[in-house]
Amino acid sequence: MKRKSRNLRRLPRLKTDLAAEQFVAGSDLTRYDLSSLKATQFEFAAKEARINMRLPGELLRAVKRAAQQRGVPYQRFIRQTLERAIKQ
Repeated sequence: MKRKSRNLRRLPRLKTDLAAEQFVAGSDLTRYDLSSLKATQFEFAAKEARINMRLPGELLRAVKRAAQQRGVPYQRFIRQTLERAIKQ
């Protein structure tokens, strides 16, 4: 039986892995609306190849802002964006 989402709490925005670990360890997740969660990949594969590219400063600043909003380092954000583009 599904719970109505209006009876469920919204998940808090957690900015660090430590904050997320503490929240999950101390919370009853059945009380939260998890319907907006998306699958993610964990970064276990070794990163053996390097690239070097030149970008306009404003583009790099925009990438860093977008990465910060998502709570990930900007290089990981770039890698994830490339992975999504390849999968499409």
